[in-house]
Amino acid sequence: YIERPVPEPTVATTAPTRAWALERLQEPLTLGEMAAHARMSLRTFTRRFRDEVGTTPGRWLTSQRIEVARHLLETSDLPIDLVAHRAGFGTANSLRQHMRSVLGVSPATYRRTFTATAA
Repeated sequence: YIERPVPEPTVATTAPTRAWALERLQEPLTLGEMAAHARMSLRTFTRRFRDEVGTTPGRWLTSQRIEVARHLLETSDLPIDLVAHRAGFGTANSLRQHMRSVLGVSPATYRRTFTATAA
C-alpha cells in the first residue's frame, strides 16, 4: 500500500468566462452561452457568478457595456449608434434605455456633461 495525498477539490470559477465575455461584449451573449463556456449548469453558473462578483451575470454584462460606452463617449466623437454597437447594446435606443436606467442620463447628455467638464 502506497499512501498518496488526497488531491485538493477543484472549485470551478467564473473568472475565465468573465474574461471571455469581456472580449465579446459587442456580441449578443446569453446566460446559456456563458454557462456553457464555464462548463457549468445554468443554476451552478449563476450561483457561482453571484458569489464571486456580487451580482447576476446579466447585470454584470450591462455594467461592463455601460463602462465601454462611457469610455467611448468620453474619448471619441463617434455617433451614438456606433457607440451603442461597439459597447454591445446593438441600438442607440437600447444604449439610451440602459444609460438612463443606470446613470440617469442619455448618452448625448453624458457626452455633453463630460466634454463641458473637460473644457
